[in-house]
Amino acid sequence: MSTGTIPHFPLRRKRAHEVCGPGARFFAIAQCASVEGTVLWVRESWQHDVLNPTGFSAMIDPDRLILANAADQADGLAISEEALRSGAVPLVVIELSRPLSFTAGRRLQLAAKTGKSTALILIPEGMGNNAAETRWRCAPIFDAADSTLQRWEIIKNKSGTFGVWNVRWNAQTRRLIVVPPVGERPGAQGAPG
Repeated sequence: MSTGTIPHFPLRRKRAHEVCGPGARFFAIAQCASVEGTVLWVRESWQHDVLNPTGFSAMIDPDRLILANAADQADGLAISEEALRSGAVPLVVIELSRPLSFTAGRRLQLAAKTGKSTALILIPEGMGNNAAETRWRCAPIFDAADSTLQRWEIIKNKSGTFGVWNVRWNAQTRRLIVVPPVGERPGAQGAPG
């Protein structure tokens, strides 16, 4: 388990990245908070769980989020590719429900490079695409003392190493903090002070 900073976060610009797991949306919002400017979030309109930007106001100003409801995955990919290529937004978050073909993944990668933007693709577990620069698996850690504790793991990385971090959001400083494992926290019984 790594402590300190998280290499590769914020995500590398001009690339497409993937995230899966029950903490994927938290990861995406943390990425949104790490960039300047407006962020585009694209999802298919048939998805019945509604994303409410005011629910993330402790992390990011809801006015910085533009939500786009696409008719289907093909429409969502077209919207995302155009937004990335234009460079009008620094980050495009894309929620997918079906596997992404290598060609579609490569198109997003090239669009991000052209527009100097970042693509973050939320995928179901096991649906990764070979074109992605990094793939993360994120899940909440249930801790009575810290409701925002998450476990982030890089499970694919084209340009570096893998790693696992426990992180939490600090609402006062509005930034991500790497948290040592329970036995290694200051004040933990048997832990170095």
